[in-house]
Amino acid sequence: MDELINLTVAELGAAYRRRELSPVEVTTAFLERIDEVDPDLHAFVTVMADTALARATEAERQFAAAEPAGALAGIPIAVKDAFHVAGVPTSLGSVVYRDLVSKSDSGVVRRLRAAGSVFTGKTNTAEFGQSATSDNLLGPDTVNPWDVTRTPGGSSGGSASAVAARLSAVAVGSDGGGSIRIPAAFCGVYGLKTSPGLCPDEKGFRAMTDFVGAGPMTSTVADARPLLGVLAGRDYARGTVPKLRVAYCARPEGRPVAPGVAQAVDAVARQLSALGHEVIQTDLPLEGWNDVFGPLVLEDEHRERGHLLTRHADQLTRYERSSLKAALALDPAAVARARELLPQYRQRIAALFTRYDVILTPATAVPPFPLGERPSHIDGRKVDQLWGAFPFAVPFNVAGVAAASLPCGFADGLPVGAQLVVAPGAEQLLLDVSEDLEEAIGFDQLAVVSRWSRTTAPTP
Repeated sequence: MDELINLTVAELGAAYRRRELSPVEVTTAFLERIDEVDPDLHAFVTVMADTALARATEAERQFAAAEPAGALAGIPIAVKDAFHVAGVPTSLGSVVYRDLVSKSDSGVVRRLRAAGSVFTGKTNTAEFGQSATSDNLLGPDTVNPWDVTRTPGGSSGGSASAVAARLSAVAVGSDGGGSIRIPAAFCGVYGLKTSPGLCPDEKGFRAMTDFVGAGPMTSTVADARPLLGVLAGRDYARGTVPKLRVAYCARPEGRPVAPGVAQAVDAVARQLSALGHEVIQTDLPLEGWNDVFGPLVLEDEHRERGHLLTRHADQLTRYERSSLKAALALDPAAVARARELLPQYRQRIAALFTRYDVILTPATAVPPFPLGERPSHIDGRKVDQLWGAFPFAVPFNVAGVAAASLPCGFADGLPVGAQLVVAPGAEQLLLDVSEDLEEAIGFDQLAVVSRWSRTTAPTP
């Protein structure tokens, strides 16, 4: 089983085509892994064993008959429980919708299904995606495979935890304010936030609609390519990276960064220089993002879920109740002003890409912190409880660009992510420079897998 769960997407596909491996055999190995490990991780809210085996059986039949198979045929994929899968509950991280069965696939799942994906299950998320951790009232918090006393981040924390512990070959998440990149950084996996509109989720869940996009969460950059290709409907084969101008901002907006995180991302800047790129240390004009993000997110919450505050308040998490109360008190003038500021903010950040090809920042300000204990101080400075640990992702949602978190090292034995940002639509460049860096850095993606025995969780 250990060999099967550690194979890449390309290795699995090649083995299927050569008839050296069976999709049913591989899917069974992942399902067994979920049974053994997930009671400790709580990455999944629904395991789709019967569906997975049925889809694996169909993929196996296609390969045996030498029929055309989709780009992800037989590949086990975990789906964040913010996407609709026909015939399966979509809780959205809320007990209010725990038993609501989706009647049809939303757009992201429809494309994955058409590509032959094997759905292993639905992964845990913050309630309605409204927190950067993955806790809700459905059950125990999702935990971090590197240390089960710590958060995996959120809101796509279940997907990140599942990929890091190899409970699924790859996963899909969504990112409206860092919800792919934060858990990717905390769990030591690769997570890519796509440009607005690149991966639409037609007839899907609505939240942070001005900023959100689906994207891959994978153990390697190479694994992200076919997954993003299916989601976006285009090819992302690896290309050669030209000499780049890289804007490196070690502490965006002057915010504090934990020393271990700073050291790891500094090393990435040096690695980019060693690869022949021009790295320019600079400040970034990121201020003002929350004047846009806050009002527009709350406007969404009031429109989509405001009724829950009167009908189901006792079934909501504290953070969702707080969001809905803030949305109820939202000044319409603030929303109107945010609408005015959004294109201005995007133009301001777009101007950076006339001078630079890539932006480098830390993905988060800290390594994973203990469950339920967001840091109040970082590097000796007091920080905001809401954004202090992860203030570097959301500006780029507001900016409408593409960004990724790449595992780049460790702080206190826990993963650190480097954030790479490119212009809208430049996902090809983002993948290519990410893969070059991944090879240069040599982050051991499988280190955490080996820490889990087949029967017991690792000691924190």
